[in-house]
Amino acid sequence: MHRVVRRPAAGVRRGPGPLAAALLLAAAAATAAGAREPLPFALDPYPSTYRPLPRTDTLIAHATVLDGTGRRLEDADVLLRDGKVAALGRGLAVPAGVTVVDARGRWVTPGIVDVHTHYGAFSAPFTADELEHSDVNEISDPNTANVWVEHSIAVQDPSFARALAGGVTTVEVLPGSTNLFGGRAVVLKNVPATTVQAMKFPHAPVALKMACGENPAHQYGDKGRFPSSRMGNFAGYREAWLKARDYEAKWLAYERGEATEPPARDLKLDTLAGVLHGDIRVQMHCYRADEMAEVLDLAREFGYRVAAFHHAVEAYKIAPLLASAGVCAVVWSDWWGYKMEAFDAIRENAAYVDAAGGCVALHSDSAIVGQRLTLEAAKAAAAGRRAGVAVTPEHAIRWVTAEPARILGLEREIGTLEPGKNADVVVWSADPFSVYSHADLVFLDGARLYDRADAGRRPVGDFEAGQPALGAAR
Repeated sequence: MHRVVRRPAAGVRRGPGPLAAALLLAAAAATAAGAREPLPFALDPYPSTYRPLPRTDTLIAHATVLDGTGRRLEDADVLLRDGKVAALGRGLAVPAGVTVVDARGRWVTPGIVDVHTHYGAFSAPFTADELEHSDVNEISDPNTANVWVEHSIAVQDPSFARALAGGVTTVEVLPGSTNLFGGRAVVLKNVPATTVQAMKFPHAPVALKMACGENPAHQYGDKGRFPSSRMGNFAGYREAWLKARDYEAKWLAYERGEATEPPARDLKLDTLAGVLHGDIRVQMHCYRADEMAEVLDLAREFGYRVAAFHHAVEAYKIAPLLASAGVCAVVWSDWWGYKMEAFDAIRENAAYVDAAGGCVALHSDSAIVGQRLTLEAAKAAAAGRRAGVAVTPEHAIRWVTAEPARILGLEREIGTLEPGKNADVVVWSADPFSVYSHADLVFLDGARLYDRADAGRRPVGDFEAGQPALGAAR
């Protein structure tokens, strides 16, 4: 097994410390699941301190339910017990002590999962020079695989509470897209907290943000630095992966007992070797179809997987390739035209990738869009239907629930209303794909965090504190 403590002198025996013990447990679980044991430094030194908020067992009754698995149930009930989905069906019995929510005329879905945000690191309110006052990019080097975005997050960003009011219960916060290797992302539960550790999704897989295309080439090339072209981008990737491959080999040799001392730690290579070893996922900003295909070749060359291409406005051009590679497309419904690589987008993008058997998720990349992700899915589905691709509401809801959960590696915990999964649930005033609908109630791990009818259950961040109530005299 891997050890995270320095090896004792010959003849000295000692038990593992707490970090080593945790790693042993994680490694055992990974081995049982058929995965390779993680590298020693894959253990998160900043573990989650999240604790579920006070909750009451709840029965949501007589709703139209889109369960995230592709089913639509009419006049159905959802039972939430001990923070989990306990049952789903019609005419469920009401256990003693359970709070009943009459959802007649209303719709129920899993909690919305936003797989691409910059909340906290690119905090509201924005300034005229947004990036100057943002912590979302470490622009000092094209390779900043050593940074962790969680160290930039201001938890009082009002974007969190506003996304909650839009039904968003889980978010992935990513570094920006300036760098070839932007750093580690973090998955958060969308709960009010005073520390980022108290928001971290326990045991969520780690991800690395990467970017191709115009952003890194212009950011550095316009300043006379490397890279200044797309071919420079790829050369930068390959040089870094070669170093990471060598670093991984040295660590594995040490773990096999072939070296007496571990390699000197390198925070950039820790992350990159973690990718090569399968411990860390890759979330990649990429717009053009030709570049996405080249990135897949690059991943094959060095033996890692890309979890998803983000933005991916030309994903429709290579939909069968993405489907066969098992790589998801994380897209908008209709953002394009703001730079050259974003010109060739179409509204049918998501529907065409989905129709080819691919995995699709809608994302925000914006605090405004993040409040309205079901409308993003609605626009994308409507474009598909106009083009002859049948996309039902019970399927479209997967684009903002089940599929992003899969991209994050959390499909066993969130994304659908299957019994045993976390009770992340939204009760909508009507069809969630209607511009006239609102999230009435939002449950996270069974706790009622948001209630549109109860001001005491509408989280207020520091930004809103002390402001006059809407409609009050000014």
